[in-house]
Amino acid sequence: MAILIELMLLTAAIWLLAAARVPGWAWIVAVAVYLLAWPLWHTSGIWALLPLWLVFLPLASILGIPRVRRALVSAPLLQRYRTLMPSMSDTEREALEAGTVWWEAQLFGGNPDWTQLLDYPPPRLSDEEQRFLDGPVETLCAMINDWQITEQLHDLPEEVWQYLKQQRFFGMIIPKRYGGLEFSAHGHSSVVMKIAGRSITAAVTTMVPNSLGPAQLLLNYGTEEQKNHYLPRLANGDEIPCFALTGPEAGSDAAAMPDRGVVCRQLVDGEQRLCIRLNWEKRYITLGPVATVLGLAFKLYDPEHLLGGATDLGITLALIPTDTPGIEIGRRHLPLNQAFMNGPNRGRDVVIPLEWIIGGRDRIGQGWRMLMECLADGRSISLPALSTGAGKLAARASGAYAAVRKQFKTPIGQFEGVAEVLGRIAGNAYLMDAARGLTTLAVDRHEKPSVASAIVKYHLTERMRKVIDDAMDIHGGRGICMGPSNYLGRVYQAIPISITVEGANILTRSLIIFGQGALRCHPYLLREVQSAQRGDINQFDHALFGHVRLLLSNAARAVWHGLSGARFARAPAPREESDYYRQLTRLSAAFAVTAEVALLSLGGSLKRRESLSARLGDVLSHLYLASAVLKRFSDQGRQTADRPLLEWAVRDCLNSIQSRLFEVYANLPSAWHGRMLKTLLFPFGPVYRAPSDKVLQRAANVILRWGAARDRLTDGLYVTADADDPLAQLETAFEKTTAAQPVLRTIRRAMRDGRLQAGDPEERLVEAVEKDIIDERAAGQVRSAIVARQSVIGVDDFPANYRKEEQASWQRASTHSPQVSQSIS
Repeated sequence: MAILIELMLLTAAIWLLAAARVPGWAWIVAVAVYLLAWPLWHTSGIWALLPLWLVFLPLASILGIPRVRRALVSAPLLQRYRTLMPSMSDTEREALEAGTVWWEAQLFGGNPDWTQLLDYPPPRLSDEEQRFLDGPVETLCAMINDWQITEQLHDLPEEVWQYLKQQRFFGMIIPKRYGGLEFSAHGHSSVVMKIAGRSITAAVTTMVPNSLGPAQLLLNYGTEEQKNHYLPRLANGDEIPCFALTGPEAGSDAAAMPDRGVVCRQLVDGEQRLCIRLNWEKRYITLGPVATVLGLAFKLYDPEHLLGGATDLGITLALIPTDTPGIEIGRRHLPLNQAFMNGPNRGRDVVIPLEWIIGGRDRIGQGWRMLMECLADGRSISLPALSTGAGKLAARASGAYAAVRKQFKTPIGQFEGVAEVLGRIAGNAYLMDAARGLTTLAVDRHEKPSVASAIVKYHLTERMRKVIDDAMDIHGGRGICMGPSNYLGRVYQAIPISITVEGANILTRSLIIFGQGALRCHPYLLREVQSAQRGDINQFDHALFGHVRLLLSNAARAVWHGLSGARFARAPAPREESDYYRQLTRLSAAFAVTAEVALLSLGGSLKRRESLSARLGDVLSHLYLASAVLKRFSDQGRQTADRPLLEWAVRDCLNSIQSRLFEVYANLPSAWHGRMLKTLLFPFGPVYRAPSDKVLQRAANVILRWGAARDRLTDGLYVTADADDPLAQLETAFEKTTAAQPVLRTIRRAMRDGRLQAGDPEERLVEAVEKDIIDERAAGQVRSAIVARQSVIGVDDFPANYRKEEQASWQRASTHSPQVSQSIS
């Protein structure tokens, strides 16, 4: 009898697990529970399990039969779900549903398929794109004198403007049939990155027409007539575009714009036509002061119902020539001494035909969705490319400077404290380029990666901030004295611009990465929300129990990996880096479970718990960044010399993930939830440490030494042989210093042996030649290195009355602009 009842119970358990289609991990847990309970069954008697039997069989029947489950479980939960679900505006819904997800969804799912990631082709340039980089982009960089641009002209020289137009730099995303270059996302990104290492002003001027703006909006949504008219003119520079979204009262909350358009009838060429009367005020509009065509976002209203529909038609986009009556282009802004054109504009009773709406009448009210979908593309390319260019510049220049600059008779790069900073610069530059490449790969695979684009926008601009800060520390006074030979100062000044635009970083981290990622990357959550909104019980049931199965699977996987140290997780790589894949799999599962607990315990209030959301977003972000690093290392043939950079970047991400998870556990409203998660997912406490001193030193050596690893790390950066260029002079000094090192080592050995007097080896050249320790040619190498060093450590100086006349003219012209006065009043 006991055996029969036991078999019945086992059969019911198997039926329940099979009917619920639970994954293999849940089967393992079930078997473990059975084995743990077996002594109770066979010592206390089968009747001891009668209560369990009476509960288990009805539960199996309810959950295993879909019709019963929907009636008894899903329907009540659906009603409760709809009650607890937070309100969501149309603009929030459109933002959440815009774009697509790809690799980041696997990381959110808790069990990433690393083989799939590595099987994606590496990001590559076409032959045409490489020729453009080697030709027109090289020529453009050679034409640029950033000190002249930012200090003297406060604009690009006219010949640079003309060259940008002639070579179709403004048409990189425009197809060839319209006269554009039709570059891939990776090609476009590589162009911006190279220019950014030379001049932020030139990079911004180049990237804005190819980012979120008229060309991209026309390509995705424009009518054929609009495309045929504007795209050729944008490609060849006959039209300079800008896009006006931000205003004095609508910054990060751009959807709250007060700018209005009203449908009206207007007499045009002797006949009454349907038009729009617009009034707006915008600011911070890049290229606005020189634009010939203005993309405008506004709210459209139809109070007379001339279009036959609702009164409030929603956010709409239009393309308007800037010479249209009623448009006023304001005075320019000066964003932190950068010279790219940026300024306010406003419109007073500007009348435009309906045909100027981007996409025509069919796109009325769809402006916010259009912007959100295009933002993913632009945010994936422009600022990540600019940040990576700055990172490569910092890495190449700081390593060379630290090898050349001497203090205490020693190159400063040999001091451990300096090497720590250099290692951080090199590791960050490697990570930034890897993330840039992975994200452009997504765009080139026709994804619109809304979550990944937010990740790289935030984290690459923040890492740029850290890298440039570190580079300034290395350069010391050489970095803070402005002048023609300062290659870091303007980048340093420009950092807050990147932090602010295309979604302020605080907003992006606190609200977007996890807030949007939770709904878009989770396999079931968005379907639950959508089916609940529609009241679709069948879809809700399917999504809900898929969600339950996923949670059980991830919980089992996370606990098992925590106990086993992820030793049994799959890793598609050689032993040297296999543990990185395993640990990221473990942390992906731990993140998935933590996110589920946060969502279940906080519900809609998680939207308001921005610090928790930010930390969860950091975890997802660092999983993505570490994935990008592993893929880059694999794509480049697992170069041994690059391994220190891989090790630094992955260890930094692992440590950051662990730190953020522990912060989440410490700040959950329920302390019990935090303790439970910490105990189950990290049973042995924190296990991931920050990169060690040895790792930092090895990473620093990559940029302290002349060689292929340094060139790979800074590949794509503009490096010139022009003897008057400060970076070229630094490269020359670095090369000469490297060549002189064997000679100096020979002199040091002679000093240790007592053949030469102790002291600075550079001061013993004459004595070393006289004693035949080195020859005159070797001594000449050292002298040449000394001269080169003295040249590159010099700083610019100016007359005492420099800028006084300019300041006097500023004082004479000083007055409040109308916009400032209005803001103050």
